[in-house]
Amino acid sequence: MSMSDTLGDMLTRIRNGQSTQKQKIDAPASRFRKNVLEVLKREGYIRNFSEIETKPGINIFQIELKYYEGEPVISEIKRISKPGRRVYSSIKNLQKTYNGLGISILSTPRGVMSDNEAREANVGGEILCTVY
Repeated sequence: MSMSDTLGDMLTRIRNGQSTQKQKIDAPASRFRKNVLEVLKREGYIRNFSEIETKPGINIFQIELKYYEGEPVISEIKRISKPGRRVYSSIKNLQKTYNGLGISILSTPRGVMSDNEAREANVGGEILCTVY
């Protein structure tokens, strides 16, 4: 059976892993998920991630979660644009997440990037999720 919301599944795995204080979690690999994980790493919300081949042709990401003084760095990670309801925003209408304390991750014509990078590049797109 195929999964309809692969990004939502990965975000839920991260959320559940941090609620149980796990150091590492596994998620199925894809290029789209890799781009989102690169943004999370660049912005400092996860330590690192690596791609591991479990079987020939089947890869997973091993994601190292980040904690500060025993508390998860990610307080809230929420999916915005879903398969049944896509949410798009121009750069002019893109609102700051928690008054600039959090980020929004966007899928733009120039690739997956954070809202700050999208403002610098002056490009809008689909709002994938918010992280705080």
